[in-house]
Amino acid sequence: MNKVIEIQKEVNPHFKSVWKTKTPYNVLRGGRNSFKSSVIALLLIYMLIPFLNKGEKANIVIIRKVASTIRDSVFLKMQWALNKFGILDQFHMTVAPFKIMHKRTGSTIYFYGQDDFQKLKSNDIGDIIGVWYEEAAEFRNSEEFDQTNITFMRQKHPLADMVRFFWSYNPPRNPYSWINEWTEAIKHDKGYNVHNSSYLDDVLGFVTPQMLDEINRIKENDYDYYRYLYLGEPVGLGTNVYNMDLFKPLSELPTNDRIVGLYFATDTGHQVSATSTLAFGLTLKRNVILLDTYYYSPAGVVKKKAPSDLTEELHAFYEKVRKKYNIPIYQKTIDSAEGGIRNQYFKDFNERLHPVAKGKKVDMVDYVQDLLAQGRFYYLNIEANKIFIEEHKKYQWDERTVKSDKPEVLKEDDHTCDCFQYFVKDNLRTLQLKA
Repeated sequence: MNKVIEIQKEVNPHFKSVWKTKTPYNVLRGGRNSFKSSVIALLLIYMLIPFLNKGEKANIVIIRKVASTIRDSVFLKMQWALNKFGILDQFHMTVAPFKIMHKRTGSTIYFYGQDDFQKLKSNDIGDIIGVWYEEAAEFRNSEEFDQTNITFMRQKHPLADMVRFFWSYNPPRNPYSWINEWTEAIKHDKGYNVHNSSYLDDVLGFVTPQMLDEINRIKENDYDYYRYLYLGEPVGLGTNVYNMDLFKPLSELPTNDRIVGLYFATDTGHQVSATSTLAFGLTLKRNVILLDTYYYSPAGVVKKKAPSDLTEELHAFYEKVRKKYNIPIYQKTIDSAEGGIRNQYFKDFNERLHPVAKGKKVDMVDYVQDLLAQGRFYYLNIEANKIFIEEHKKYQWDERTVKSDKPEVLKEDDHTCDCFQYFVKDNLRTLQLKA
């Protein structure tokens, strides 16, 4: 017996047009905590149940851009939806590969990363009733959808009227991002249902008081960032990258919030540009404090420092900060593209610095802006940290690129800016930020 579920208590009325839609293509765009992904997960299971009741095998395909993000997102979300319908125990889960299979009929929810496109393209799944592209803004362009959509359409379940496609994403803040332009172009096309939502559309109480406190804190600290993050509005990039009012100076460490861990992040330059390392303290209240800065510029220097010189100085900097605060070091981050310093440091000190891969600049910046907008970043107002503040004041988007799909920053005096981004990206989970 299937559990009786009252959809009206699980899906906000704002999503009625999505739940009732007969259109093949459904694009759900909206701010964080709008519950659009939960609606799609429930709807896909709702579509599947009639086939299970008939003893029919029917399949669903769920795709994210990067396969490594599947486990902690859509894989768990679909299990949550199955549990809501009271049928989770009828399914068997595997993680290599990621699949959720109905024990009696063999109906399967397949999970793929678009980064393994050839495997995805060659798989003959058959009996498909629905396809979901989660976090669709992560994809490179709409052609990546086109390449797989035809494949899935050909494998439609014979009893289904069509394969239904779903996209969900938070609109990038850049109005000229390809996905913002794509959905604007298709929203009046027959066959497409483009739906907008935000946390303000929740009338069922899914947004908890704690979530509202967090939303209102960001709204108060940085209203434009709030509009982008929670209202799903592409507010634009402006020229200056950061709101400097969110960089809060401290004359001394707070007495009511002790530091519990040290974190370092390094950007290297060698022959032509600066090498910088930032020392951060994470507090008990999950605030971040910039404690100290190491900065070496080879500009105008005839005899420049060798990698072995730099690793000696980096090690001395790590130890100076550790001894001063007498707190454990939890992470030493460095740009993954930097092999020379990493290898030299391992040779000298038998320790591997932790590499972090660069992402798109808009994403790297957005991780930092998330921390700033929550009002959780501080810096000690000391001489060594002045270069950090000066570089961030001058940090700007390249005006020639802001109206493109891939905006870039001006690559000048940005070494501590890169360090800050490496630190945040490498510690998203620890900082309780959303990737």
